Amino acid sequence: MPTRRRNHNGYLLLWDGEGFLFDPGEGTQRQMLHAGVSAHDLTWICVTHFHGDHCLGVPGVVQRIARDRVTHEVRAVFPAVGEAYWERLRHATSFGDTSVITPLPVAGESARLPAGPVALTARRLSHSIESYGYRLDEPAGRRMLPAELARRGVRGPAVGVLQRDGAVTLDDGSVVRLEDCSAPRPGQSAAFVMDTRLCDAVFALADGVDLLVIESTFLSEEAALAAEYGHLTAAQAGRVAAACGVRRLVLTHFSERYTFADEPRFAEEVRKAYDGDVVLARDLMRVPVPKRASR
Repeated sequence: MPTRRRNHNGYLLLWDGEGFLFDPGEGTQRQMLHAGVSAHDLTWICVTHFHGDHCLGVPGVVQRIARDRVTHEVRAVFPAVGEAYWERLRHATSFGDTSVITPLPVAGESARLPAGPVALTARRLSHSIESYGYRLDEPAGRRMLPAELARRGVRGPAVGVLQRDGAVTLDDGSVVRLEDCSAPRPGQSAAFVMDTRLCDAVFALADGVDLLVIESTFLSEEAALAAEYGHLTAAQAGRVAAACGVRRLVLTHFSERYTFADEPRFAEEVRKAYDGDVVLARDLMRVPVPKRASR
């Protein structure tokens, strides 16, 4: 439930010209205005499941896309089993409709979709209704080494040819390969894990990510309640982050029974297993994806 200090869900990840809006709950359209986010920034709407706090903002977001005359395609990903709910939300009221929204329902244990600069993976979680978590992966690349380029005489337009073709022939007839003047550069990644019990898919989604946004509905004293309703505790979120080597952990989706004064307790539980960067989410907070690792 929303509280006086917290809105429903709604998470926007901006990535190289793409805007992934995850779980737009009630009030998301107005939160976007507060955050300085335009409907034109959205290229994806990703719904984990069809409980109201994760999707009641869909009608406002859709109608804002129409009203602001967004011309680019906006893809909508959601559990196929809830397609009837999607259609009700998508066409909730009378309005000047738009043709730019493309539905992409997902089914099965996992699905992988190309998404501009990244690949978007959906994995089925364990909740009271069918729910999916999402992961974004940037392809691995290579980092150019200026000293090696200079040593081998690769300069000017030849550098572009080397990056594009993987090799370049210099004026003296020698051939320089890309691997001679570059080092592997791992792609960055992020994952969103909402309502779920602990399951294999949680660990698969979180494995090695730079940024993990994960539900932390309860403290450990309510572990039985968390399991019954299909949620995670802060301690479980910390164990996932530690086991998966997560670089930055963002806790969210706190039960309304807790206040801001309880937040240190969530961090304390996480710290029993995870010693990395922890963020306790608050409305309109901006959390950067960590800079690319040097590994």
